[in-house]
Amino acid sequence: MERQQLIDLHHHAIPADYVTALSEAGVKSSIPGVPFPAWTPEDSLALMEKGGIQAAILSIAPGMAGVRGEDARRIARMVNVYLAELVARYPARFGAFALLPLPDVDGAVREVEYALDELGLDGVGMYTNAGGLYLGDPRLEPLMSVLAERRVPVFVHPALPERGGVPHSLPGSVLEFPIETTRAVANVLFSGTLDRHPGLQLIFTHAGGAIPALAHRFALSSVIYPGLRENPSTDVLASLQRLHYDLAVSANPGQLHGLRELVDPLQMLFGSDFPFMPAELALENANGLRDYRGFTGDQFDQVARGSALDLFPRLRALLAD
Repeated sequence: MERQQLIDLHHHAIPADYVTALSEAGVKSSIPGVPFPAWTPEDSLALMEKGGIQAAILSIAPGMAGVRGEDARRIARMVNVYLAELVARYPARFGAFALLPLPDVDGAVREVEYALDELGLDGVGMYTNAGGLYLGDPRLEPLMSVLAERRVPVFVHPALPERGGVPHSLPGSVLEFPIETTRAVANVLFSGTLDRHPGLQLIFTHAGGAIPALAHRFALSSVIYPGLRENPSTDVLASLQRLHYDLAVSANPGQLHGLRELVDPLQMLFGSDFPFMPAELALENANGLRDYRGFTGDQFDQVARGSALDLFPRLRALLAD
């Protein structure tokens, strides 16, 4: 039987000029102790061919990584132009999330407009925090309003907290990334951001971190802590269920069972995390999704590609059967 083609929502581009620009600003690694992997578009296409991945939506990590001001705006524009040119070369193989110069909110709003209206990128990339500015912070309201009004897909990638505290022997992505994702979801939930902006289309990574395990606890929080009633979500579980979750490094029975108990497969999307995940592990994740027996055939098709096509109309026009 021919295997179902996947669409990859968590696939990183690492342009050489971006790495050089960060290095010149003093950023030498993606996270402490983890150098940038070598990457070319051809590397991604080879992985996609081997793994049965029809298309990938490219994103940038670690974002601005401490770069600020005009340098951040310049790097964001350079990267977004590069991504747009790459998508133009391979329109049915790649899409792209725009890089924003956060925590510069005004600059980020301008870059959203340019990246979507002038460059035609498919969505917007954000981070759980940018320089300590977390999702749910009131200072982000102008940006969240624009993103909600446009109903643009927003890919939220974890970033290390500025306060530190991560043991140097344990890379931050091992523990802090899923915890950062959990914290970001809690922030948009209990800040009222999701209720104020029903048009937000947020995609969180790695099966939501600890969200499946904590969802019921979140739902009870405003009962246990009366102070949370001042700004609660109108329906905590319904709010969690309207978010999207990718399955990067998560397509295994334990995590899939937990997420499946919380959300409909309509809200799940395949992700490889290539090239930060080496090719063999990215392929293992693709096979893990294909081998999982907890979905019906239609549900698997939705997770493998249908949910992505629902979010990205440009790709739907090119790839839909």
